[in-house]
Amino acid sequence: MFTIGDFARHGRVSVRMLRHYDATGLLRPAHVDPATGYRHYTAGQLARLNRIIALKDLGFTLQQVGDIIDGGLGTEELRGMLRLRRAELEAVMTASAARLTRVEARLRAIESEGHMPSDDVVLKAVPPVRVAELTAVAASYQPEDIGPVINPLYAQLFERLEAAGVQPTGPGVAWYEDATDGAVTVHAAIEVAGAPVMTDVAVYDLAPIPQAATIVHRGSMDAIMPTAQILAQWIDVNGYRADGYAREINLECPENRDDWVTELQVPVTKLR
Repeated sequence: MFTIGDFARHGRVSVRMLRHYDATGLLRPAHVDPATGYRHYTAGQLARLNRIIALKDLGFTLQQVGDIIDGGLGTEELRGMLRLRRAELEAVMTASAARLTRVEARLRAIESEGHMPSDDVVLKAVPPVRVAELTAVAASYQPEDIGPVINPLYAQLFERLEAAGVQPTGPGVAWYEDATDGAVTVHAAIEVAGAPVMTDVAVYDLAPIPQAATIVHRGSMDAIMPTAQILAQWIDVNGYRADGYAREINLECPENRDDWVTELQVPVTKLR
């Protein structure tokens, strides 16, 4: 048997917590010395302790934990619950990391106010290009609404191109159009050659841009906002106006999104 202190160390919990579990009837000591009142536990009780801690971390109350354990929760059932909870926590962590990236992007935009690196902006003509495209609708232009729409679109697009034996011949091209009620039509396209016949993917020639103000963004698309605002400031300060929807050209898309390279292209017209 173990003293309560030894059992707490083996179970990676506090002595105070074990006393609380004893008081609530959730985990009774195997033996209590009648003379001293000292609690003693067996190694076999670690299994129950592990289940208690795991279920607590799943968000159950101690009353619910007791009902579940005493109801005969099996190892496989517990493992399944833990896997589900792990997936939920991973999703929360991913969303929190993306939110932090967006906050940092806003902060960089604020810090760069009044310091516009105009050398980063290039005016050029963009030729027509043949693309294969899928579209869907996002709730807004916010990155947290765009990302969950455009990423699956590209995954589907590549799958359909591969199934049809069509090889991309250039970078991906994305752009966004206003839809009804504040929604956004998301266009996910990629350059292709020839005239592939596909029934489930739109294939057409994307119109040229006679004059585009362009800038290269390096990093995750969640952090693109400061770059986009630099471009917008340049357009305004230099006497141009935007003349259509901006395009995002995916020049490099390695697995690590912080290493992505994306060119923004905004059609512009010189004001008189």
